Amino acid sequence: MSNGFKYSVVSVSTVLVALLLIGAVLGQSPETNPADPYRHLNVFTEVFAKVKADYVEEPDMKNVTLGAVNGLLVSLDPFASYLNAEQYKQYLKVKSTPKADIGLVLSRKYGYEIGVVDAIPGSPADKAGLSTGDILEAINGISTRDMPLAYADVLLHGDAGSTLELTVLRLRKPEPTKMTLTRAQVQAPQMISKMLDKEVGYVSVEDLGKGKTQAVQTAIAGLEKQGAKKIILDLRHSAVNVPEEGVALANLFLDKGTIGSLSGQKVPKQTYQADPAKVSYKGPLVVLTNRGTSGAAEILAAALLDNKRASIVGERTYGDAAMRKAVTTEDGGAVLLAVAKYYSPAGKAIQDNSVVPNYLVTDTEPEAATDEDDATPAPPKDPKDPKSSEDAILKKALEVVNGKVQASNTVDVKPGDASVMRPLNIPAPKN
Repeated sequence: MSNGFKYSVVSVSTVLVALLLIGAVLGQSPETNPADPYRHLNVFTEVFAKVKADYVEEPDMKNVTLGAVNGLLVSLDPFASYLNAEQYKQYLKVKSTPKADIGLVLSRKYGYEIGVVDAIPGSPADKAGLSTGDILEAINGISTRDMPLAYADVLLHGDAGSTLELTVLRLRKPEPTKMTLTRAQVQAPQMISKMLDKEVGYVSVEDLGKGKTQAVQTAIAGLEKQGAKKIILDLRHSAVNVPEEGVALANLFLDKGTIGSLSGQKVPKQTYQADPAKVSYKGPLVVLTNRGTSGAAEILAAALLDNKRASIVGERTYGDAAMRKAVTTEDGGAVLLAVAKYYSPAGKAIQDNSVVPNYLVTDTEPEAATDEDDATPAPPKDPKDPKSSEDAILKKALEVVNGKVQASNTVDVKPGDASVMRPLNIPAPKN
């Protein structure tokens, strides 16, 4: 069965789900019972029957069904995945027993492509030159086109020292590139803190895992002892995170107002208010973001932006702040989906809207040169070197924090279809 046919079925399922939702909401037709939206599934069943009877060749209905289920989930929540019984067993095994991997944070691109949100600094993927926007066409020879996002992450894990073959598509290079990476125990990125000049302190946080709020607080206090009167908080590439840390971190800077909220269909709404007793820094603050900023970092950025506590400089964030859980199915598999979303103080769902800086600047990280024969990248430059002319975002942040530019208005930009999958060896929040 061709990929084109499978993709067509997924597209049809998306349309059918849309019809189901529209019928449930409107309920205006006299023939439609608004209390019974599942009536539209009759159309779905009929399409399946037609496919089986009239398609040019006998289709594999199991694969068609799985494709349709994942299409249904993506149409409602681009972050969701359905894992069959065997895939779910592998998923649980990887989560319960730490495995080596290559250090990629994965996303769902364009509804069906598996893309890269970011590569964890120092990881095999980072050393191979993989970066935001790259697309994984195949993992160990298995096409990722209709692969559940969670299962793609499972395939990246294995024993330390074992190898993994990837087929990668890059925006700047139309031809697929094959590369072989060796799995390793990936360590969380270390926080960086330093003085940029006599008054400006700089803190870079690429990992907002559990307990990192305390580390950031300690780093800022240390910079203040060195004379820092202004702080630049760099959250670019902060894709490894626990969402709750974003709430705690925002409270270090907010002495009043709403930090945000969390709510879902079956999750009671929780509103997070700033606690003045937890504030540790009240000076000028600028936060840096880019396409790899997600989860906890977005919760923080949204809170500071909506409360006018800090200027946000950089690119629109990725758009991934939700509480997720696995809901088991009768066949032994599971549906992994968001059960609640985090909202900004203004009431916008971060997953749906991302965070748009009030100073939009493109992240101009230098592209690593590669050898066409072995796809081995040259050593990359440090994109966060404040003396580097390539780091346009940091340069703009210095201008903003020193009052050399006027305030600009936030631009309303709608996010694209994308999702994030946290590496399985990084602890996830408890639901």
